[in-house]
Amino acid sequence: QVQLVESGGGLVQPGGSLRLSCAASGLSLGHHSVGWFRQFPGKTRDEVSGISRSDGSTYYIPSVKGRFTISRDNAKNTLFLQMNSLKPEDTAVYYCAAGISDVSTYGSGWYLKAEYWGQGTQVTVSS
Repeated sequence: QVQLVESGGGLVQPGGSLRLSCAASGLSLGHHSVGWFRQFPGKTRDEVSGISRSDGSTYYIPSVKGRFTISRDNAKNTLFLQMNSLKPEDTAVYYCAAGISDVSTYGSGWYLKAEYWGQGTQVTVSS
C-alpha cells in the first residue's frame, strides 16, 4: 500500500521559512516523478514544484522560483520543500505527490501527472 505522509506545515510570519517533508512508503520516490502542489480555499490543486523521474530536472512555478527549493533524499525515501521568504499569498494546503510519468512541459509551463497523493499539510503565513 502506497502512503505519502506530509509534515512540517504550520503558522509562520511573513518573511519566515518552513520546511515541508513527505515520507513515502510502498513506492520508491527515486523511481517516480515527484512534486508539491497547493490548494487555496475554493480553488483547484495546482503544481508548485516538481522533480522529473528520468533526469532529475526540477521545476517551479514563477511565483515561488528563488524562494522555494525542492529536494529528495532517496536513501530516506523522503521529499522536501524548503520555503523561504514566505508571503501571505503562499497560505494554502500543501500536498506531495508522485507519478510514473516524466514531468511534461508545454511552452513555459510544466505539468506533473500524479497517481499518488499525500493527505496535505496546512501552511499559514500571517502576522
